[in-house]
Amino acid sequence: MLAGAALLSLAGMDSVVAQQRDAEQPIEVAADRLELDDQAGTAVYTGDVDIRQGSMQLTGDRVEFQRNEAGELSRATAYGERAYIEQQPDPEQPVVRGWGRKIIYHVAERRVELIDRAELHQGGDTFEGGYLEYFLDRRVVQARAQSEGVEGSQRIRMTLQPER
Repeated sequence: MLAGAALLSLAGMDSVVAQQRDAEQPIEVAADRLELDDQAGTAVYTGDVDIRQGSMQLTGDRVEFQRNEAGELSRATAYGERAYIEQQPDPEQPVVRGWGRKIIYHVAERRVELIDRAELHQGGDTFEGGYLEYFLDRRVVQARAQSEGVEGSQRIRMTLQPER
């Protein structure tokens, strides 16, 4: 039983190491326009925005960064017809890919909200709906057909691959 607990602890460490590796990488941004307000701690990028940091990529027509009082990135929000996010939270796990008209990445919580025509893929498993919330470290998905910012009701659909 102790050996099993140790393995679970090590598995959790991979996620922490992957997160630290990404956090230690520079943030690279390509966009057509930038509006930066250092006092407010905001940056707004527009025009075919492509942001990369380590294994994470975030794209959209518009991406807004919010920094906390310590000057660290606290939230990134992407907007677009098909805004996109991907990250490999753990080197031993498949890349997580998500789409939506609005994507909010809460950095400290390692939580992603996919809003309106939301779609999430991890390995062969897929989830679709009006609103999806994904916790990267815990690999937990929460889904709703209706939510604020969702046009109409978008039924939840999922496909889970059998474990081998």
